[in-house]
Amino acid sequence: MRRVAIALVHHPVLDGRGVIVTSAITNLDVHDLARSARTFGVSDYFIVHPITAQRDLVEKIQKHWAEGSSGKRIPARKDALALVRPVASLADARAALGGREAIEMWTTSAVNDARVLAMSEARARCAQGEKPLLIVFGTAWGLAPEVHAAADARLAPIVGRDAWNHLSVRSACAIYLDRLLAP
Repeated sequence: MRRVAIALVHHPVLDGRGVIVTSAITNLDVHDLARSARTFGVSDYFIVHPITAQRDLVEKIQKHWAEGSSGKRIPARKDALALVRPVASLADARAALGGREAIEMWTTSAVNDARVLAMSEARARCAQGEKPLLIVFGTAWGLAPEVHAAADARLAPIVGRDAWNHLSVRSACAIYLDRLLAP
């Protein structure tokens, strides 16, 4: 299996009207995506935020779980939080994996279109690809169009009963990783 990393993007993302915005980091996203990443063998979990104070918050959360009282209460969470890499931009995440030309990048979306990569094909490509893979998730109302345009593929959306697919990013990430990487 090739190296797989994930990124949670807070900018550029869309608001409910389709305007590009910057969303805030949430403690739950930091923890839950890290736990999913650790569960499925993801190498890195990049939290993309352009505001230094927000990245500093992520580092404070990590430190609390590595060295603080919570790390002593639930030591297993320390392993998951060690995967977290706060970065200022998606370009920084790509650079950490060797640069844009050295990786394959897939985006996720609740929106379906004709160009999506079916989950069965994506799973097969995960197992046989050689380049590191970066799977990109968006906050707010999803990734800005330019993020999708820069990707090598967009994963098919997760669709539940009655075609309803308005999941939290935490849930979507866990489902995608399970479908792509579970033994």
